[in-house]
Amino acid sequence: MAEIKFEDALKRLEGIVGDLEKGDLPLDDSLAKYEEGVMLSVVCTKKLEAAKKKVETLIKQGEDKFTLKPFDENSLEGVAIKKGRTKRSKKSETDLF
Repeated sequence: MAEIKFEDALKRLEGIVGDLEKGDLPLDDSLAKYEEGVMLSVVCTKKLEAAKKKVETLIKQGEDKFTLKPFDENSLEGVAIKKGRTKRSKKSETDLF
């Protein structure tokens, strides 16, 4: 698969999910779309992981003093962050079979 932007991959993946949820595709077409969806999911995951590694948190160390620190997911403990998708509930891999 050629280099694709995250947003484009996610939009295509959402379209595939919508097509598969309709349930009116022939089996071969459904399998082809499912395979493409899995590949797009991997692309999105890799791009998110790469972005996560690039994230730096700006920490204030006093008046007018700041330092850059690598992103630490554990430092978000207790902070309300909405995880997952907004349109559909997240399903585990076992729900797919």
